[in-house]
Amino acid sequence: MTDQPPSQPDRSRRALMLGAVGASAIVSIRPALAQTAASISTCEIPVPDAGRAGSYVAADGTLVAPGTQGAVPPAGRPFTGEDVKRAMAGGRLPGTTAEQSRAYTNYIRRLQQGTSGFTCFASLQMPRG
Repeated sequence: MTDQPPSQPDRSRRALMLGAVGASAIVSIRPALAQTAASISTCEIPVPDAGRAGSYVAADGTLVAPGTQGAVPPAGRPFTGEDVKRAMAGGRLPGTTAEQSRAYTNYIRRLQQGTSGFTCFASLQMPRG
C-alpha cells in the first residue's frame, strides 16, 4: 500500500460529514444559550443570603450588625438576575432607594463561591455570543 492523498470523492464525503457535524452542533448549542439567558433572568440573589438574614448591609457591601450607622436593612425579597443586570448597568434595584441599591449591588459584587446567589451573579458576568 502506498500513502496516496484521498481521492476527490473521499475528500467531498469527508467535507460533507464535517459540515453535518458542525450544523448539528450549532443546532444543539443555540437552545442551550437561550435556556441560559432565560435562567439568568429568573435566577435569584438574596441580600443577604439566608444564613445571615438578620445582618444589615454597609455601603461597601459588607455585612454588619443591625443598627450600624450608615448601613441599610436586608432586602425584603431576593432580586432576579435581570434586576441585578440592570442595576450593574447604572439602574436601581426595584423597590429600593439609591442608597439601598448601591449597598445591595456592592454586596452582590462581593459574593463568594458557596454563597447563595453566587452562581446567578457569576452567570451574569459570562459573555454570551
